[in-house]
Amino acid sequence: MFKKRTEVFKKRDREGWLQMKAVLKESGLSGVKSGHYQQDTVIACGCGAKLDPRNFGDRGKIDRDIYWIRVNAEDEAKAVEILKKNGLVPQVDEDILLDASQRKKPVQDVF
Repeated sequence: MFKKRTEVFKKRDREGWLQMKAVLKESGLSGVKSGHYQQDTVIACGCGAKLDPRNFGDRGKIDRDIYWIRVNAEDEAKAVEILKKNGLVPQVDEDILLDASQRKKPVQDVF
């Protein structure tokens, strides 16, 4: 009934998330859970309506959601294999909740 789950995908990528969900559903792998949540807390405006003032700019609402997919721990290797066979890259971004100044930056050679 209760099984340990591991994340195979956690990123800000709605299109990739939808593709991976569809592939895992078609494969018939059981115990796949997915969802999304907003990283930032909503800034309360003056009227208390819980509207985010950053969504009313020139470009409209920005997608700030973090998308995740979890599978049963014993099925993790199988899920990753299924995704790779379909040309999808499972990725877990652990730094996603950190401020930009605290994120790990890729090391580049200067030579």
